[in-house]
Amino acid sequence: MTSITLEPRPGADPDDRETETLTGEATRRIRQSILDGELEPNARLNEVHLCDSLSISRTPLRAALQTLAGEGLLVYTANRGFSVRAFELTEVIDTFEMRVLAEGLAARLAAERGLSPAARERVEASLVRGDRLLAPDFPVERRQDEYSAVNEIFHGTIHRASGTQVVADVLARCQIPRVSARNIMILSLDEMIARNQFHHDIFDAILCREARKAEDLMQRHVAGVKKAMVTALSHRSANSGERS
Repeated sequence: MTSITLEPRPGADPDDRETETLTGEATRRIRQSILDGELEPNARLNEVHLCDSLSISRTPLRAALQTLAGEGLLVYTANRGFSVRAFELTEVIDTFEMRVLAEGLAARLAAERGLSPAARERVEASLVRGDRLLAPDFPVERRQDEYSAVNEIFHGTIHRASGTQVVADVLARCQIPRVSARNIMILSLDEMIARNQFHHDIFDAILCREARKAEDLMQRHVAGVKKAMVTALSHRSANSGERS
């Protein structure tokens, strides 16, 4: 396993922790590095280096790592410490089953309660970016990462607009590192176009306060992602069988 360290946060001041606890900050940064694929599956975490790069002591770091283990993103092994959990492909698929329900509920609640001006602006900006990345002149090599960023903004804004901690808690347990998803499938342009259209339709339903329609569209949207992953997994398994 590889020892991994994180780059220090630009301008970080170890004494300036008024808005975040040391443990909370460490948890957030390590979690994001896992989800972004910077810390790869099975990578063993070097606690000494993490303490140095995050400018914290061993106690808050250990608390952060234990929190992430509780979220299912890390695994603790006696005499070896913490390592990044490697998700089985079947686990990724099961996770999306849960996301179908939670994401649909978030969309319905957002429609019932309405979007704040700030939330509406964020979603609209994400839709503009989504349309732009589909343009013929958009760099192909940047399209996948740009879609991932747009998708995160769109869904994250709706999650927060739902106004319920229950949805946030469920979705927190349904996080899959992006490196795992990328290992399963790479989106085609046609798939991005279809998913981008879902974003537009979901947003329209939320704005019109059509709660059930928003829920149905969101569930179909997330279910479509799951279906694509199952298809990609089947092809990958078949190809592996042929090579063996």
